[in-house]
Amino acid sequence: MSSSPQALAIHQSAVLVDGHADTPQRFLDDGWHFTGELGAGMLNAATARAGNLAAGFFAVWVDPAQHAPTEYTQHALELADAVLEQVRLHPEALALCLSAEDILAAREAGKFGVLLSVEGAHAFADSLALLRIFHHLGVRSLTLTWNNSNAFADSCVEPHPEPGLTPLGRELVAECNRLGILIDISHSSDQTFWDTLELSTSPIVATHSCCRALAGHPRNLTDDQLRALAARGGLCMVNFFPGFLSDAWMQAWNDLTPERLRLQEAAAAPFREAGVRVPLSTVMRIDQEIVTRIERVPFETLIAHFEHIVRIAGIDHVGLGSDFDGIMSSPLGLDSAADLPRITEALHGRGYSAEDLHKLLGGNFLRVFRQVQLKCRV
Repeated sequence: MSSSPQALAIHQSAVLVDGHADTPQRFLDDGWHFTGELGAGMLNAATARAGNLAAGFFAVWVDPAQHAPTEYTQHALELADAVLEQVRLHPEALALCLSAEDILAAREAGKFGVLLSVEGAHAFADSLALLRIFHHLGVRSLTLTWNNSNAFADSCVEPHPEPGLTPLGRELVAECNRLGILIDISHSSDQTFWDTLELSTSPIVATHSCCRALAGHPRNLTDDQLRALAARGGLCMVNFFPGFLSDAWMQAWNDLTPERLRLQEAAAAPFREAGVRVPLSTVMRIDQEIVTRIERVPFETLIAHFEHIVRIAGIDHVGLGSDFDGIMSSPLGLDSAADLPRITEALHGRGYSAEDLHKLLGGNFLRVFRQVQLKCRV
């Protein structure tokens, strides 16, 4: 699809912010640089520039399948360091952003705005002190859980016997509010969502989730959740992973899981025999090979999720949450950040105004980020 001049002008004038990318794994595992060639990834400096992506959250995510609990914090620190090293090594291309104003300043300077998030509070063990330390390092968003539950809350995949926020999780939410850290409920159980929404004094976000009315995965938000999120000023940022967009695609992927796990185990064996950690890139490579057997989700399926959120929650409560570099497939025609103008083109063709699109592409996020930080009491 070639963009119309009007849609392209709208896209280029917007401040695009992506709520979630797993690019830091490439920095640490592969020694790759954000300014380098794209390779097997979905996001680098060149594709961000081509897609007019101003800034994005880089996720510090520790895979509990690859690390013992005693290693969680160290690996999270290594990932955060890998991101900060990219900023240090490439000051002409990257700027660490701690606020909405920093994002705008980076864009004005022609730099990509790097934001840090922690995906899964298991990285903090059971220590609020570690939350504060990561805040000092620049973390401004926290996904309460990944698929694994932790000492603070339960996930949508692994529920606690008593679901929702734990007593320590309630302290965590209050401390995030005090520090001005965005609270992200992607991956959370339904009860964690409702507990957090009730407790938080700042708007909360789902940085990379879709609509359960369109695809039944528990990672997605129900219409009631979307309405409640909007009523409290929050935001749902649409994930590009086909499994959260289409039940049929997810079923096809699940059908291939036994073979996928066998191939992953065979690829991991040499690393385990050598007594070293299995690089995540090894696992992802297997996934990328297997996924070619499944027909890609149509681009229009992604657009349907944006439109559903707008219908249910309103135009002020939707954003972009790609999950670039953390997913093994994406909708047809959306291979990298360079293809983001296609979203603007499609929605503009459905009657969305320039004001609507500027909100969806990043303006809504900037508003929520400012609100969260205005309420902080550091």
